Parts: sequence; structure tokens; C-alpha cells
Amino acid sequence: MMQQILQDMYIEPDLLAELNEEQKQILFYKIREEQVRRWSERERRDPSHAVKKKSESRVHFWLLGSDGEVWVWVMGEAPGDKPFEDIVEELMEERAMKQAQREKCEEEERQRGEEEIRQTEERRAKELYISLKQEEKRSERDDKEWQEQCERTNGMGKKMSSLAALIQSKEITFWTKRTALIQKVKQIMKDLHANYTSQYCLPLPFSPVWIRPPRPNSRESIIRWFEEEQRPRRAGYERSSNTIAAWFHGKDEALLANAAEGCFLVRVSERIWGYTLSYRTTSGFKHFLIDASGDYYSFLGVDQNRHATLADLIDFHKVSWNYRIVLLS
Repeated sequence: MMQQILQDMYIEPDLLAELNEEQKQILFYKIREEQVRRWSERERRDPSHAVKKKSESRVHFWLLGSDGEVWVWVMGEAPGDKPFEDIVEELMEERAMKQAQREKCEEEERQRGEEEIRQTEERRAKELYISLKQEEKRSERDDKEWQEQCERTNGMGKKMSSLAALIQSKEITFWTKRTALIQKVKQIMKDLHANYTSQYCLPLPFSPVWIRPPRPNSRESIIRWFEEEQRPRRAGYERSSNTIAAWFHGKDEALLANAAEGCFLVRVSERIWGYTLSYRTTSGFKHFLIDASGDYYSFLGVDQNRHATLADLIDFHKVSWNYRIVLLS
């Protein structure tokens, strides 16, 4: 599961909430390490993506006057300049002329658009009138042809009536005999099928196939997963006997509330295909997720040690951990 998280660079929020602070820090460190590795590999594969530093910076120069100082011009005060009021008046007149020209262009554009709309409506009305006239002529022609056809067929109507009566009587006789024959054949086939089924066919047991979804979606799916996949692998049993291990239980914090530091219990997780190990500390509880989605058992985000059975994992960490683990009896 750790490999899948590093490959997607994403973890479900509810799964992240199940991790304690130490597991979160380790997971974030692994994700950052994977990001640096991908970036370094990309730089080695295509160096053109490297950031190019600017070789030189911009240089600004100030315009200098005859006295060697920075040249400054104040509008309306330099020799030969118009007064400030005249300059403002000219700017306002120029702006008013531009506004009037803009409004004139908009009015001409609006009138031109209205004329185009009027011409389009007139053209559409003419086309619709021509289409209606053509449809009217076509309808009149079809009515005339239909009337002529009816007159031709009326002459043949009496001859066809007598012929139809004769054919109908013969068809009734034929279908009566055919229906009786079909019923007789159906009864014979039904009797043969009943005899064959009773002698040679046995009912097949129904065995629905259960496909495990990516994550548990209900409590029933977790129970079914444990019964069909984990119990045959002796999950929750002692290593050398058929006895349920004392550390395997469905409840954790309720039983560990009054226990000493170092006591622990293991239960089936409802978040992932695996288990949750609850560990009693001086300040509260620590919960560790055990991944059992593959053919092995390992802690999620803590270490990469894999074990063949759940009992092997528990026995291994009871010895290798620095915590003082005590079996809760």
C-alpha cells in the first residue's frame, strides 16, 4: 500500500486521519523523498529544463541637462509653454471631439444593423410565401392522383371481396389444424424433458463469486474478507496451536483503558484490508495500521518488514521494538 501511495502521490483523507503523528511524519518524508528523486531523474534526462540565470541586469540612465543635473520639465512653466489652463482646455476639447466621433460611429453602426435585420426579415417572408405556394400545389396534385387511384381500385373491389372470402375460409381451416399439431408436439417435448431431468440431471450448488473491492465498503464485506481470506491463513491464531491469540480482540480502547503502559490488542480494521494494533502509552493510545491486502503482513508507513502470518509480525515486534510491550491477558 505504501508503494501505491508513493506512485499516486496521494492518500485518502479518512485513511490519513487513522495515522498517528509519527506515521504521518514518516509518510510525508517518504513522499518528499520520492518528489526529489523524480525531479533529479528528470533533470538528468533533459537538462534543458534547468533554470537559466540572467547573465546581466537592466541599466537605467537619466537624461541630463546642460548644467549636468537631471533634466526636469514642469508643464506650463518652461519658456515657450502655454499656460496650464490653456493646455487643460485643449485636452478637454480634444476629448469631447473624440467622444462625439465615437457616438456618431455607434449610431451609424446601429442604423446599419437595423437595416440589415429589416432586409433579412423581408427576404425570409418572401421565401416562406414561395414555400407555402409550392406546398399547396403539391398537395393539390397528390389529392388528384389519390382520387384517380381510388376510382381505379373501386372496380376491382367486388372481385377481390369474393376472392378474399374464399381465402379466409381456407386459412381458418389450415390454422386450426396447425394449432392442434403444435400443442401435441409441445406436450411430447415436455414429457421427454421431464423424464430426462429426473433421471440424469442433478441440481448444481450455487456458489457466488466474491470480488474484493479496493477498500472496505461495509461491515459485511470486512467479515466476509476475514472469513474467506484471513481465517484460512490462521490470522488471529497462535503460531503453534489452533487457539485464538490473547492479543486478538474486537475491542481495543475499552479493554486497554485501565491497562498498564505497553499493553496492546489487535482488531480487524474498518478502513483498509488489514488490522489495527492499539498500544497503551502513559498519555493515551497509539494506533498502528497493519496492511494485509497482499500475501504478507506489514505495518503501514513504519517499516518495510514483511511477515508470512499475523502471529509472526506480532512476535517479531514484541522483541525488536524499544517499547515495553506487555501481553494483555
